Amino acid sequence: MAASPTPRPTPASAAANPALAALLGLDLPLPCAVAFSGGADSTALLAAAVQRWPGRVHAIHVHHGLQSAADEFERRCRATCETWSVPLHVVAVDARHQAGESPEDAARKARYAALAQAAREHGLAAVLLAQHADDQVETMVLALGRGAGLPGLAAMPARFERHGVVFCRPLLQVRGDALREWLQAQAIPFAEDPMNADPAYTRSRIRHEVLPALQRAFPQFRETFARSARHAAQAQQLLAEIAAADLALVGAPPAVAALRGLSRARQGNALRHWLRTAHAAAPSAAQLDELLDQVAACATRGHAIRIKVAAGRVELRDGALRYITDRASGADAQGRRG
Repeated sequence: MAASPTPRPTPASAAANPALAALLGLDLPLPCAVAFSGGADSTALLAAAVQRWPGRVHAIHVHHGLQSAADEFERRCRATCETWSVPLHVVAVDARHQAGESPEDAARKARYAALAQAAREHGLAAVLLAQHADDQVETMVLALGRGAGLPGLAAMPARFERHGVVFCRPLLQVRGDALREWLQAQAIPFAEDPMNADPAYTRSRIRHEVLPALQRAFPQFRETFARSARHAAQAQQLLAEIAAADLALVGAPPAVAALRGLSRARQGNALRHWLRTAHAAAPSAAQLDELLDQVAACATRGHAIRIKVAAGRVELRDGALRYITDRASGADAQGRRG
């Protein structure tokens, strides 16, 4: 695949390339990598990164093996990186989902782990991701559709750390069609992922049915959704700080007697934070309500609590709530870990 060499960054090229404009004020540890699928979004991001940091950018391609076109995606990525003299690292992953896990979630987890591993192996401290404003809206619509709380409504953070690597999404304020228009104007080819048009995937239906309706009803929906996501993220940060302060008072694992001194809302906030941060367990709304009801009813010495949460259960042991994983060989050992 042939591609035009990217020009050195200038004020004019930054104005023409929305991806490059988004990188100009970005402070990242270098060298860095771009998560490169070969599609329009990551191609535009890689082109911009090569212009922004010449000679200090790598590409990482995750080969999921989920589509018959996966080998062709890799071939296109290799051709583009050869044209632009960008080192390419290809990582094959097993993204098959487990029972009860969505294919999208399984692929995402495998992808982040693979990107982080490749980045560490090649001395790359940061990985750029190409999600843009439309992707952010899709994430919020998905969250609304499943009744998510503030963490879901906060959508995708612009910057986070996972597996010891900094991940950055610099294009969350950039429209997807703007990236494609720039690529087409520069005659830079890119791959089309057939999954993006497959109505079997919820994101695809949102992209092709919901977003056009939002555009007609609310032309500024990308900006307003992004603002709402920032508000949700700020509120979630405040709730996390309150939860940490409350857990410092009631203990971790939480003592039920001390927990009952908090309002029900603060009990739920503290317990959700404890389960998520200490045990990577996310209770459903029904599970958390049941747990709170049991805490409220726990007025006698012999009261028992045993509630299924995620891959384990919450039990009352010696006056405190303990999270017991189903894989644990001994409940007491797991309880001591808190």
